[in-house]
Amino acid sequence: MRTALQVLADFTGLNIVASDAVGGQLSLRLKDVPWDQALEMILQARGLDMRRNGEIVWIAPREEMLAREKQELEQKAMIADLEPLHAETFQLNYQRAESSRRAFGIGEDGAAQTERRNTLLSKRGSVMIDLRTNQLFVTDTMAVLANIRKLLERIDIASRQVLIEARIVEADDNFARNLGVKLGLSAKTNGAAVGNSYAGVGELTGQTPPVPGTFIKEPALNLPAAPLGGAAPGSFAFTLFNAAAQRFLNVELSALETDGRGKIVSSPRLITADQQAALIEQGEEIPYQQAAGNGATATAFKKANLKLEVTPQITPDGNVILDVDVNKDSRGSATPGGLAINTKHIRTKVQVEDGGTVVIGGIYTQADSALESRVPLLGDIPLLGLLFRNSARVRDKTELLIFLTPRIVAPPRPY
Repeated sequence: MRTALQVLADFTGLNIVASDAVGGQLSLRLKDVPWDQALEMILQARGLDMRRNGEIVWIAPREEMLAREKQELEQKAMIADLEPLHAETFQLNYQRAESSRRAFGIGEDGAAQTERRNTLLSKRGSVMIDLRTNQLFVTDTMAVLANIRKLLERIDIASRQVLIEARIVEADDNFARNLGVKLGLSAKTNGAAVGNSYAGVGELTGQTPPVPGTFIKEPALNLPAAPLGGAAPGSFAFTLFNAAAQRFLNVELSALETDGRGKIVSSPRLITADQQAALIEQGEEIPYQQAAGNGATATAFKKANLKLEVTPQITPDGNVILDVDVNKDSRGSATPGGLAINTKHIRTKVQVEDGGTVVIGGIYTQADSALESRVPLLGDIPLLGLLFRNSARVRDKTELLIFLTPRIVAPPRPY
């Protein structure tokens, strides 16, 4: 056995250290076998194991090796129990000290948790959190303090920020269609319509070229969608614009109000940190009376507003994932149980490039009105009065469109 190990050592140039228990006879014949595979087979045949440290290989019986490693671990544990403790203060600049409770095994009440398997501290270590100064006071061994220092250097960094520009628009139904046609899609690639002609879009939208043989150059979306296979298209849709289409989009929204086809309800701009929710809320609180104790009544309020909540997430490739939640509530009819609130809710998640725009639509409002004008006295004459009065029925259908443009804010340059 030792002779075989000596041959392998001479062939590979490794320094092999064998335990005194390694011995015995071994018969083998190897031809065109890699040396590491040959060594592994020899060790398995004799119940041996090896540990490699650089260019030195230690070979011993498996039981002896496990017993020695166990002894080394026990010695390290004894040394750790006797190692002196040191105290160090860590100032957190960007992270909240409160968020580090779980990492240090501290409960919500400030007491140490009994289960400390997931804590950074040793069993002798302790930590105190000062919320006012956002500091950590850690007492532990030097090795543990070094690990905590390295961890905080990696996680206590400034969060990237996203500027979200929102345009909340109320437009008539024709505006949504016209905008879709001018920025329309034209061909399909992997199930998505992209390109520069209507040829690949006709199956999904039912559109045809306005003149045979001519196509719109580089559109981005084609609306509305026609029924496919007997199924009606959905009422919710979102559209993506890249950064190059921003100038055209701004012109189109300005023309919307000029032509009287709708209005821009609000254009808020706000900055939020990566993976932190940004909330935009606009509307009214409607008072109503509700029963209280002893037969009395009290005034309560219900919200009837437009609420837009956006949570951005910056991807490693520089895009932005938007988690969008839209609520459109309006005043409903009065009921014996109280005031009713008409609600409409949309929730979606979409990835947009930095500076691109996502358009969310599908929240419709329809108002029907009847108008009548007549000539006094003459318009009230039966039958003949039809010649002196005019009646009209107006049906106004508007759609709520939300344009969201995320822009990643560049971090400040260091001085």
